[in-house]
Amino acid sequence: MKRQYIYDKDSFRFKKSGKNVAGILGRILKYFIASVSLAVLYYIVFALFINTDTERKLQNENDMFETIYPDMKAKEELLSDVVEGLKVKDNEIYNGIFHSPAPYSGDFFLEGLIAEEDSVRDADMVAFSAARLELMEKMTDRVEANFREIYALLGDDGTAVPPLFLPLTDFTPARTGASVGNKMNPFYKVGAYHSGLDIVAHAGDSVVAAADGIVSKVIRSRKGQGNVVVIDHGNGYSTKYAHLEDIRTAAGRKVVRGSLVGHVGVSGNSFAPHLHYEVIKDTVSLDPLHYFFGSVDPYRYADMLYYSVTTGQSMD
Repeated sequence: MKRQYIYDKDSFRFKKSGKNVAGILGRILKYFIASVSLAVLYYIVFALFINTDTERKLQNENDMFETIYPDMKAKEELLSDVVEGLKVKDNEIYNGIFHSPAPYSGDFFLEGLIAEEDSVRDADMVAFSAARLELMEKMTDRVEANFREIYALLGDDGTAVPPLFLPLTDFTPARTGASVGNKMNPFYKVGAYHSGLDIVAHAGDSVVAAADGIVSKVIRSRKGQGNVVVIDHGNGYSTKYAHLEDIRTAAGRKVVRGSLVGHVGVSGNSFAPHLHYEVIKDTVSLDPLHYFFGSVDPYRYADMLYYSVTTGQSMD
């Protein structure tokens, strides 16, 4: 084995070179730090400038979500408004017809039942089920009492049933126009109170009585609401059918539900062929949508409510 010598400038002689452990460790540490730094640099460059297929797909999805999010948010807010409107109208319906507030079953889970835990304890589930059962029993008793009251009212000869049917024989929810409230007038383009429901229809479509009653008023005119028929249903309820093309009944005549009243037209100040339909209780104009339970199912009713809420311009 060859030995290496180094010149010692202090003693002016050659000495054997020994292994410097500290120097070796220092060189190893330098190489390690340089390698790690280079690896980190490569990773940063790769992450910033080179995208994998998965990253490109995720980026495309993010771009798509950013594009459609405003529209989704607007639709969600609109649906929330419609749902809140349904709750309010349901409560008004129950108060007007059943003389009690609409039942509310509460949230499916009781508040605090599931907090930050991943599972529900048996004791909590038993308590929750018992509380729900008690609530449902109370609701059942309440519904039964309401039905007993309704049957009693129906059995009373002096009680008149509100007009609960559609005044048109052929109807789809998409024909629902503006309902009661402040709407844009189609002629003057200003906000004005609209006292009824616009139902879009073809000229000449048959208009029928929404319930049994007696024709209390017949108006033939080329102004205002045009040709009008008003039917008194008793118990303070009456219905109005306006902008008729012609009138097929007479004042004082007794009619039954489904009797022909006239035909859809554009008489008076009418923007297009349609039926202006009103439900009146003791001289107060009500929203006719509240009284269509005898003609439509809940899904069609929800569609009709959506159209009436989103339609900002009346047709008369």
